[in-house]
Amino acid sequence: MDRAPGLSVRLKLALSYAGFVTLAGALVLAVVWVFLRRYLSDGVIFTFSRFVPDRPDPLHAFAPVAAAVFAFLLVFGVAGGWILASRMLTPLTRITDATRRAANGSLSHRIRLRGRRDEFRELADAFDTMLLRLESHVAEQQRFAANASHELRTPLAITQTLLDVARNDLNRDTGELVDRLHAVNTRAIDLTEALLLLSRADQRSYARVHVDLSLIAEEATETLLPLAEKRGLTIETSGDITPAIGSHALLLQMTTNLVHNAIVHNLPEQGTVWVTTTVHPETVVLTVENTGERLAPPLVSTLVEPFQRGTERIRADHAGVGLGLAIVKSIAQAHDGTLTLTPRPAGGLRVTVQLPAAPPR
Repeated sequence: MDRAPGLSVRLKLALSYAGFVTLAGALVLAVVWVFLRRYLSDGVIFTFSRFVPDRPDPLHAFAPVAAAVFAFLLVFGVAGGWILASRMLTPLTRITDATRRAANGSLSHRIRLRGRRDEFRELADAFDTMLLRLESHVAEQQRFAANASHELRTPLAITQTLLDVARNDLNRDTGELVDRLHAVNTRAIDLTEALLLLSRADQRSYARVHVDLSLIAEEATETLLPLAEKRGLTIETSGDITPAIGSHALLLQMTTNLVHNAIVHNLPEQGTVWVTTTVHPETVVLTVENTGERLAPPLVSTLVEPFQRGTERIRADHAGVGLGLAIVKSIAQAHDGTLTLTPRPAGGLRVTVQLPAAPPR
């Protein structure tokens, strides 16, 4: 924004200090003048002039001295105010420099203002925190864009290869080609829909209604029960009525993703998935646990990143597109909730989603 030039804050502070000091001095001199006028009678002034004939009376002598003191206070106030303002505004200069660096794209710079806590240091600490979050967010978005580009490029490259092979081999069976193209295209559509859902959750563009998280958990479990039975797994559901406020569709997608991950990343057979809902005075909790391989804590902390998987990136059936837990995290945050991942000592994963409880109707 273009603005007209004006006085600097340093000069304004200096003039303010000078004006305050000068005004205070003028008030003191005025009090002294009134005191002399009131308490020095004509007889005292006459006696003073009689015994000191070469000196003017005190009232006349006070005027030039007061003027000199007034001028000194004015100069001293301006100079001292300028120095004090310069020292006071030094932290603001560092904050302004960091702001310019951030505006030019340098988010790694930190102010790190030392000293005891005051308004400037609180502002600097808040700005450093903002820069840290921005840097982390930008890095996350860059990784997400790179991974999304890679994931979207893979089905397109496979499609291009299949079409090139079909064009060069006209005698090839088209039925097999159509089936493979259909599978690749379905995966591309699933990935695109997952990206759109993730964007929708981040933007919080949904209507908030009263929902029961326990009913949503039952609905998601019933939907995925055939997949669990196909893999020889058992799903156990329990819990209390858990009233919350949010989007039924997004919360159902969140729960479905959690149960789906618990089924896919489980033991080859005889595995178990536990889905539990609990209610607390101010929060409701959804917990999804599953048996499976033992997971290291450093690996678990990366599972919420987009396109990260707990095992090798194998294109097995129902393997997903690598956005399941990333979508769960975004939906939980969009509902002012938290997502916690904990490896189970016996193997597998425990995922806990904590959301604000709905107020009584």
